[in-house]
Amino acid sequence: MTSRAAGSPVPADPSAQPPLDAVDAIVDQWAVCRPDLDTVPMAAYGRIYRIAQAMGERTEREYARFGISRGEFDVLATLRRSGPPYTLSPRQLSATLMLTSGGMTGRLDKLEKAELLTRNPDPHDRRALRVTLTGSGLELVDQAVTAGLAAQHEIFDQALDATEAAQLAPLLRKLLAAH
Repeated sequence: MTSRAAGSPVPADPSAQPPLDAVDAIVDQWAVCRPDLDTVPMAAYGRIYRIAQAMGERTEREYARFGISRGEFDVLATLRRSGPPYTLSPRQLSATLMLTSGGMTGRLDKLEKAELLTRNPDPHDRRALRVTLTGSGLELVDQAVTAGLAAQHEIFDQALDATEAAQLAPLLRKLLAAH
């Protein structure tokens, strides 16, 4: 097995590479104390984690401009993606967002108070509720998703050329499928 320091190919044009980062420092430390380790996956997963964390924070700031958190955006976006009439049961929302009923209730309470969604009895089952996106909720989520994607594109487009961008999502899908 090789470490990053010993096993990484040297790029033909070093100026094309971004500067070394904190993950490189960690991998280099492992190469010193455990040169027998192949740290290629560590370097990739470490960066995936850091990218997800940084973009999550950036996206959260974008959503905050609209007065919602990322979790609240997720509720509104799930309703939006469901298509007209933008209605789901709380159970469907909970399953999609992997939330407990208590966690879902808190989000729904806040979004209903803000008049971004409504909860009404299910016409087919008196024991059940239907959650529906309001007109202002639809407008807000459309603006928020546009702002969130713009923030993602800003970084994505700076870092990757068209070929790299086309390769990244399928490669990450392969990694995700292996979990």
